[in-house]
Amino acid sequence: MADRPVEKTDEPALPRSPELMNANETGLLVVDAQEKLLEVVPRRAEIVWNIRRLLDAAKVLGVATAATEQYPDRLSATVPELKQRLGKIPDKLCFSAGVCGSIFGGWRNDGLYRVLVTGIETHVCVMQTALDLVADGWMVYVAVDAVGARRDVDHETSLRRMESAGVVLTSTEAAMFEWCRIAGSAEFKQISALAKETGP
Repeated sequence: MADRPVEKTDEPALPRSPELMNANETGLLVVDAQEKLLEVVPRRAEIVWNIRRLLDAAKVLGVATAATEQYPDRLSATVPELKQRLGKIPDKLCFSAGVCGSIFGGWRNDGLYRVLVTGIETHVCVMQTALDLVADGWMVYVAVDAVGARRDVDHETSLRRMESAGVVLTSTEAAMFEWCRIAGSAEFKQISALAKETGP
């Protein structure tokens, strides 16, 4: 039996929740997923795998993507499997990616107002970026399985702190299906395949 869209055009639908991400209004930000930083982070293989799946889903669904690198001359470049999926990556010395204003200015000019944040480390560059974005009026999401820190206490505490400040916590798979929105399309098949991958 062939796949078919689940949405019925002959029935009234509820309005889409403003809490949900849509592909055409969301940017995916990869913060400092660099080799030397990831070396000391538990679950690093899972984090990289989840960021890679989000990047692949973003390409399928037309979600804007960007990345940053923290002091790459000392802390190395973004890991190869992610770097090859990204364009030019600006570097920074400040922990918050908010200093890379051209990313967010460009996204805002394109009508984006949501950002899904991933990367390293949860309690430093990820959290400072997320809080700066909230303060600048963005609706901010963090994929909790695509961020990490050296210590669990830092990871968990910063997730709670971000959530209390208005950041929406989500997961890789939830984000992919949110962007996709409907089953039965060619894009859905690719997103479903990403969801079915076996993780590290």
